[in-house]
Amino acid sequence: YGKNTIKFLRLHREGKKHFVKEVEVCTHLRLTSPQEYLEGNNSLVIPTDTIKNIVLVLAKKNGISSLEQFAIDICNHFMTTFCQVAYVKTYVQEVPWQRLHEDGVPHIHSFICVPDGIRFCEAEQCRNGPLILFAGIKDLKLMKTTQSGFEGFYKNEHTTLPERHDRILCGELFCKWSYGECKDFDFDCIWKKIRECILEAFAGPPDCGEYSPSYQKTVNCIQMLVLSRVSQVQIIEVVLNNTFYNVVDMKNLGLTNDKEVFVPVEAPYGSCACTLGRK
Repeated sequence: YGKNTIKFLRLHREGKKHFVKEVEVCTHLRLTSPQEYLEGNNSLVIPTDTIKNIVLVLAKKNGISSLEQFAIDICNHFMTTFCQVAYVKTYVQEVPWQRLHEDGVPHIHSFICVPDGIRFCEAEQCRNGPLILFAGIKDLKLMKTTQSGFEGFYKNEHTTLPERHDRILCGELFCKWSYGECKDFDFDCIWKKIRECILEAFAGPPDCGEYSPSYQKTVNCIQMLVLSRVSQVQIIEVVLNNTFYNVVDMKNLGLTNDKEVFVPVEAPYGSCACTLGRK
């Protein structure tokens, strides 16, 4: 049991310059006894309102140096404070506020919400067990307008999809990775590096791109690049939900549409998923 959707904004001031972290936290506990379920005995139950207040107090006292460290702080608090807690799991996601710039100058206290992927993390721990930490990015929408195709696939009497050697590749990406033994990592730096790997593997070189023969191959290229460059990542999961675009037939309008006007296919949509780890 636990508390979902604990939302708050943590403001940190350094002189006139302000820093913000707006997050949503979900924290769940498993107790050493199920007596509240079986007997209606609530003597070991930490009220969910107390769970919420603890999260807010930790944000006030410790600040949020990184999402991952805040999730670790929450797990550590419940494990060290309550002997009846056998397991704790915390999920934290961040609202993507970025500092506003005016003529290239960073503003000291103004921010803009940029929907270019939502950062999240997840920490869980069993009593007398290691703390397991995951991090990731979700709702990252990506598109490239060429250098993508889908050919040579299996065909039978139910196949109507034509082969394509030049199409729009577009999708919403979810990526989650696990760390090994949690040391004093720079989680912010690692997250930014992985995001850069995702963008590079998806798009290819900026002057020419890189051909993608399938969504599946693109997913694997992302994973391989992350594992090759970020040694702290042990396992990486990538899900790419596809958005298809069809060329509009304008013959009845007396026009030739040479792949200039498209309409998105809202549903159904395809999805590719893969989990890859080190040996």
